[in-house]
Amino acid sequence: MKRLWLLFSQTVTVLVAVWFVLITLKPEWLQRPSWNSNLQVFEVASSGTSPVVSAGSLSFAAKKASPAVVSINTSQKSALEKNKDPWFRYFFGDQDDSSQAGLGSGVIVSPQGYILTNNHVVETADEILVMLNDGRRAQAKVIGTDPETDLAVLKVNLDNLPVMILNSSEQLQVGDIVLAIGNPFGVGQTVTSGIVSALGRNQLGINTFENFIQTDAAINPGNSGGALVDVQGNLLGINTAIYSKSGGSMGIGFAIPVSIAKQVLEGIVKDGLVTRGWIGVEPTELTPELAQTFNVNRQEGVIITGVLQTGPAFKAGVRPGDMLLAVNDHAVSNVAELLAQVSLLKPGVNAQLKILRKEQEQLLSVTPLQRPKVRAERR
Repeated sequence: MKRLWLLFSQTVTVLVAVWFVLITLKPEWLQRPSWNSNLQVFEVASSGTSPVVSAGSLSFAAKKASPAVVSINTSQKSALEKNKDPWFRYFFGDQDDSSQAGLGSGVIVSPQGYILTNNHVVETADEILVMLNDGRRAQAKVIGTDPETDLAVLKVNLDNLPVMILNSSEQLQVGDIVLAIGNPFGVGQTVTSGIVSALGRNQLGINTFENFIQTDAAINPGNSGGALVDVQGNLLGINTAIYSKSGGSMGIGFAIPVSIAKQVLEGIVKDGLVTRGWIGVEPTELTPELAQTFNVNRQEGVIITGVLQTGPAFKAGVRPGDMLLAVNDHAVSNVAELLAQVSLLKPGVNAQLKILRKEQEQLLSVTPLQRPKVRAERR
């Protein structure tokens, strides 16, 4: 019995030692991607361990993620190419007959050939050419776009495609190391590194729905639609914009979190569009002036300054001057949070709105409609 106990304790000691070595030097071996059969995308089933950079190198992440990041060349036909009718030339004269070209990046997220990129990369394109890191090229088809998040889904018909594994951006923290991969200025695929500078950036006036990851990893023109990845080479976000006075990187770049990108991908692949709720109100951040105008005894929040008379909110009893406190028990303290919560509502399904009117809280039942489709302005 004593020998068996000694053998058991030695075995446990060896296994613990092996586990410790793996979690320190090869934490990626302890993460197994789970298969999403509906969309055929890989997602990380996190082991809960913090990522560790071995020997100060990010080569593992770069080698793992780079094959799934593609370069996108777009071309736009000239007015003369689109309309060869001689009467067009007669009435409108000689037009500029030169085609316009654009550059961007994209991320392969499914072996079926689905690619995530930015809407502004492809929104005016007549032809889209996708170039893989292994030298292959293919014409891409636009499956759907979502201007309100500036995302688009493309599809190529190629076999044996490298696929990016989707991580969760919910546990991302300021200070985490990240890599940006794309094709800046058309020089070829480039990997830059940095950290997460901030989370939840909004009210930037870039998209309707904003919840950006801010990073100081160098992002330049041509990086749009490329990948922001963690040190395990898994996707955290889609690079979409930079703050710059010169046109080049100034250390402030923004990426759309993978949680939003996944929602858009699922909606477009399944239904051809992203379905969002809409209640027909005009929300505004509470200011001292508005608080005085509407006699509101609060310092911050969301006040309703306009209500569409034929919309769901008006029918539910919402009126200008009401403060909107929560949507389905989810508190909202600014316009971005309100838009996000309303967008998650399912059209035709009743929801609860908590409002403040004359210092009295009320619960109203609203039946949202589908959010009207909008067209984003070209950047």
